[in-house]
Amino acid sequence: MQILYEDNHLLAVVKPCGLATMGLAEGEETLLTRSKEYIKQKYNKPGAVYLGVVSRLDVPVSGVVLFARTSKAAARLNEQFRTHSVEKIYVALVEGLVDPPEGEWIDWICEDERHRKVWLTREGQGKEAKLQYCTLHKTNNNYKTNNNSLVEIHLETGRKHQIRVQFAGHGFPIFGDRKYGAETIFPEGIALHALRLTVTHPTTQQRIVLMAPIPVIWKKFTEKSLL
Repeated sequence: MQILYEDNHLLAVVKPCGLATMGLAEGEETLLTRSKEYIKQKYNKPGAVYLGVVSRLDVPVSGVVLFARTSKAAARLNEQFRTHSVEKIYVALVEGLVDPPEGEWIDWICEDERHRKVWLTREGQGKEAKLQYCTLHKTNNNYKTNNNSLVEIHLETGRKHQIRVQFAGHGFPIFGDRKYGAETIFPEGIALHALRLTVTHPTTQQRIVLMAPIPVIWKKFTEKSLL
């Protein structure tokens, strides 16, 4: 497991695609159970390990995930997410040339629990979803030469599947995301990565920047240096 930051209050790790953050049946491995086992082994803790889930990612998504090691830290960090004082930056490989190449999307989304998806809906219905994006460059791959985009995304709200459904809804589905209409095959999960998370430390009040390296598999699809 790749550790990005660790102290008595926080634990930040890199989630690989294909692993659930949490929420599976008892006995099934998740990033949460894996992280608890890491803490238990490292500090030789005899009892149950507390980790509060502060951020989470969809199963096919990779990148930064932050846990709180105390309930007080969890409460303070959750408040930062609630008030949008954290900075969440993602990168994605998407089908098509995003036009305009940078901008802000404000959409409304609703959840279809039966099909475990979300949908764009009419303004004022569902929940507001807001993000800003910037095209870093066009990409080359074995499927569509120069007809795709590498984008950086500043996520302002944190709705379920938000980035995935907004990009698909605007005509630019994420590589590998068959659930939302992508045609381009991606070998591991989908091409969405939580690159950077910036939070205020719950006790020191210092700003902490957490960065997760881009998965190696992305090099086959883009020559752009991301870090």
